[in-house]
This record gives sequence, C-alpha cells and structure tokens, in this order.
Amino acid sequence: MERIAPSPVADAGGPDLLRNDTGGIARLTLNRPEARNALSLALMESLQRELDGIATDDSIRAVVLAANGPAFCAGHDLRQIRENPNQAFYEATLSKCVAVMLAIMRCPKPVIARVQGVASAAGCQLVATCDLAVAATEARFATPGVHIGLFCSTPMVALSRNIGRKEAMEMLLLGEPVSAARAREIGLVNRVVSADRLDSALQEITDTLLAKSPLTLAIGKEAFYRQIEMTTEDAYTYAGDVMVRNMLAEDSDEGISAFLEKRPPVWRGR
Repeated sequence: MERIAPSPVADAGGPDLLRNDTGGIARLTLNRPEARNALSLALMESLQRELDGIATDDSIRAVVLAANGPAFCAGHDLRQIRENPNQAFYEATLSKCVAVMLAIMRCPKPVIARVQGVASAAGCQLVATCDLAVAATEARFATPGVHIGLFCSTPMVALSRNIGRKEAMEMLLLGEPVSAARAREIGLVNRVVSADRLDSALQEITDTLLAKSPLTLAIGKEAFYRQIEMTTEDAYTYAGDVMVRNMLAEDSDEGISAFLEKRPPVWRGR
C-alpha cells in the first residue's frame, strides 16, 4: 500500500514526506530533494505524526526512514530559520526536533535509517537516533555546525550516545565529514553496502525482524533505552524485572516450546 503522509505544508515539488507500507514495513521517505531534505518545521511535524500513528498500528512491524535525492538530510532548514529570526521560532524548531527523536526512540517498532547520501547536523542526529542504520558506500556523515558558529549541541546528544567520546568530540569540534566506512568503524551505522545493494541489505534486516515476536522486540527496545541511562546496579534490577515480565508472556512460552520441539514459533504478540 502506498499513501502520502499528510502534511500541513508541502514543498512546490510535492508532499514533504511520503509513506509506503509493504508487508508490515512502513517506509517513510523525506521528500525535499531540492532542499537536501532539510528538516523544515512542516517536515518534522509530518514525521512525528506518522511515527506516533505507527507506534499503535499493529499491522506495522518495523519502520525504514529513507530519503529522495542525493542527500539523506542536511539538518535543519537554515533558510527557514533565517526567515524567522526570533527566539520563539528557534525554540519551536528545536522542540519539534526533540519530539521527533523521542518518537523514534519510543516507537515500539525498530526504526532503520536507509542512508544513501550526506547526513549532516540534525540529519546525522536522525541516523544516530534510529535503532539501526544501513549506509551506501558514498554516504557521508558530519556535524558541521562549528563552521558557521553554531555548535551541533542537539545532534551531540544522539551522537555521544552512539559512539565513543573521542570520536564524537572529533566530529563536533572539527566538523569534518566522516566516510561511511569510518562511520561503520565507530558504530554510527551497522552496515555499509554499495548503493545498488541498499534495499536488499534492508530487506535482509527487515525479514529477520519480521521473524521475531513483535512483543519481544517492543519489550527489548523500551528496556534498552531505559537501562542505558541508569547506573549498572539499577540497570540490572530493572532488566531483571523486564525479563520476568517477558517470561510470563505467551510469546515467550511459545518460543521456548518451539525451540524444544524443533519447530518454527507461531507468534501471537502477547
């Protein structure tokens, strides 16, 4: 099924966000190629609305975040910011950006970035926030705000929670682009493939996810983001409670039975 995600404002070239649902996978495509898919306020509103809807849609098992054009996402829309030089607009823009990032993290379905080109500033933040990321060999990643006197402080939050401190500070302080291969080395992306293999690599991942219990994936994703901010002792206490709850679920009982009986499990999502 293909449909266009509603948006209060669309660019001249068409809707700023496209959605295609196929086989339990929702593909959200940034569609502002002429603006290098910069995150306008309207585009972020569309993204949040779609993600919030997907979170409670049992027919969707995973999300792919993609982009049209040569760039994945150039970050915030600097032209829009220049046209609205006031604190209220700046606060609204950053607040909406945070809401989108939290919507990705809180969505109970895995969210996978499909990075075909440059992902800079808030675009790099998008990639870092997604649960998984697959990048084309030509893709580049950067937090270049320092070049224009605007430190990438909000992208820093996601970046510093994905890669090592020295690597994060190098990207933030120098603002230099990082190759896809280097991004893989430092843990910013999971896989790097040739551009013509991007979709097949994504298919491999989504096929694997579709074979899992949706309840188990939802429990695990929520637990991951909760425990990562805790002390080690508190994280173990919390994770133990989560595992007990998981063990009491029907899907856990089915999974163990299927393993012992050497048969494929039949998930019920409960």
